[in-house]
Amino acid sequence: MMVGGVVLVVGAVAPWGVGLVTETQWQEVTTEVNSAQPFVRLETRDYRRGYLSARFEGTVTFEDPASEDVHQIEYEARVSHGITGSLLDFAPISGVPAEAADLFPDEKPRLTLETRLWGTAIAELTVPAMSVTNDNTGESLNMSGGFGRIDIGSNGTEADIVMVWPGMMLDTPDLQVQLKDFQLDQTLHYLRGEVWTGEGEAGLQSMELASGDQAPLRMEGFRMVSKTWPTDNDRRVNSETVATLDSLTSDGESFGPQRVEFVMNGLNVDSWSELTSAMTDLQVAALDNQAGSPAAFEQQMASMNQISGALLDLAADGVSFGFPDISLVTPEGEVNGELMVEHPTLSDEERSQMLMVMQRLTGHMKLSLPLALAENHPDLMMQLAPLIKEGMMTRNGDRLAMSAQLKDLAVDVNGTVIPLPPLF
Repeated sequence: MMVGGVVLVVGAVAPWGVGLVTETQWQEVTTEVNSAQPFVRLETRDYRRGYLSARFEGTVTFEDPASEDVHQIEYEARVSHGITGSLLDFAPISGVPAEAADLFPDEKPRLTLETRLWGTAIAELTVPAMSVTNDNTGESLNMSGGFGRIDIGSNGTEADIVMVWPGMMLDTPDLQVQLKDFQLDQTLHYLRGEVWTGEGEAGLQSMELASGDQAPLRMEGFRMVSKTWPTDNDRRVNSETVATLDSLTSDGESFGPQRVEFVMNGLNVDSWSELTSAMTDLQVAALDNQAGSPAAFEQQMASMNQISGALLDLAADGVSFGFPDISLVTPEGEVNGELMVEHPTLSDEERSQMLMVMQRLTGHMKLSLPLALAENHPDLMMQLAPLIKEGMMTRNGDRLAMSAQLKDLAVDVNGTVIPLPPLF
């Protein structure tokens, strides 16, 4: 009987405690979002917490770095308290552009956030289907309903992201675009600083473009897979991204598959984090400096110095990056190649004498393409003709080939040496 009484008391008190924790967690989220980047700011006001529920209002401010435009959306959140967590349901009050509001005349997009006492959260965005036609221009936009979900765990240090968008069709007098079945799956694990690791995959079943009198272009089976993982006792990270396309159809002729791989190996975590942070600071300072602020100009110069120092440290610790595999299939045959650049690890003495990154960079490039591809496309041949004349691109049977080596601030292209300016 005593145990049952304790359970009843805990069950009765739990929603009040959950509400208190939820309010604290939301305040922490607001602080973290505002301190992590300068372009989106959250403001919370009038938080009214009750026993089983709560309400609060706030403002989301978006600043466009390119145009300096500032957009504000007023929102309201309804909170339901349970025994182990809360559900937050967000809805805009004002500030939504008229063009966006007209897209959803009936059912509106819904954003919810479910939190738990043990530091996990689930954010879900549901966007209803829409169909809009402009009678004056003849333009139309049709979209199926979409869904996005983020599962946040370990107090914000882990996240699983899922996005599903079945399709869209845009029809204008000059352009028709159709997308089918976009999906995204991403896992993230916080390492330290500004660095996250994880795996992700994005896919698009098909995309079709038609413009004017030109033949329609159709792409099928696009897939991008990426992976970033720590090495050397979390001192470094490696990253690999592979993009593939099953087929490309134009003028009734299909060809493929296409494949491009990009890698970065041996990135020093602390230097990479410092570089990322400095680039963000530079963006903010550049925006402030447009108003003629002396302090912003000084911050801009400091950020540039920080970027320069981070690049030197990143290179001195040893790094390689580039495209180890490029394979593009055309009707005339396959275009293949590779491009890799690396910087060696330097000793302490060598680091002290290091003035620029380019001084010790080495690399290589290879490119091979069908001769018929250049012959059938005059614009391409015009670009390649000077290279062929100078011997930097050679003919080998029915193919054209180029090979280059980077070393000592110079590029050797098939025996022709081209000095490089010391840019950084």
